[in-house]
Amino acid sequence: MFNSTQSLLAFLSGVAVLAALTTPAQAQLPDPGMSVTAGNTALVITDPQNDFLSPKGVTWGVVGESVTKNNTVENIEKLFKAAKASGMPVFVSPHYYYPTDKGWQFEGALETLMHNIGMFNREGQLSMDGFENSGADFLQRYKPYINDGQTVVSSPHKVYGPENNDLLLQLRKRGIDKVILAGMSANLCTEAHLRELLERGFEVAVVSDGTAAAIIPDGDGYAAAMTNFRFLANDVVDTGEAVLAITESVEKLAAGN
Repeated sequence: MFNSTQSLLAFLSGVAVLAALTTPAQAQLPDPGMSVTAGNTALVITDPQNDFLSPKGVTWGVVGESVTKNNTVENIEKLFKAAKASGMPVFVSPHYYYPTDKGWQFEGALETLMHNIGMFNREGQLSMDGFENSGADFLQRYKPYINDGQTVVSSPHKVYGPENNDLLLQLRKRGIDKVILAGMSANLCTEAHLRELLERGFEVAVVSDGTAAAIIPDGDGYAAAMTNFRFLANDVVDTGEAVLAITESVEKLAAGN
């Protein structure tokens, strides 16, 4: 049955893996990890906008508990600061709705809600009227990092993922194939970005406390996302670990490693 000892060992290894996977109490997912390397790793932040992260935002009533518990606002700023100090490329994928988007004839549950509450509304694609300090605007504390002339702000995504904006193009054109991912909201845009980035061949590490989500009677969006992040991402790290990895990547580059 087996042509070599090697094939026998491979078979036995497969049996062991199968056994582990068929006994949930003992099963353990591997930790592949992601090495953060200067030059081909970028920080990507989804939806760092007032409607998600400000107490004045339209979703604060359902996301505020998670944002506060995770220290999300401060942690996203720590990621921005570390990336800028290290020269790591930074990308923002925002969410905007223009008046013409109100002509959609069908929507999912959250799309319907976002449109009904005026989330991420802007006056138009070519107009900045009313944008400053609106729900669609970036948090004021993030603007020094985003508006420095270096951060790439992609065209907006319209539902959750980056399939219909230019984020992936902008990353590829800069030789990026690894992403540190954070932003809002965990089980929606952040997870959708993770899934698409993985499908397109990127390595992705998600920052667990650099995101948050709605907690409502229908479910805990943050808990759902943490489960899926663990199943899908190359790595799941906290902000301290991400900041250290960003800093060390520059030190390694300088040392010639």
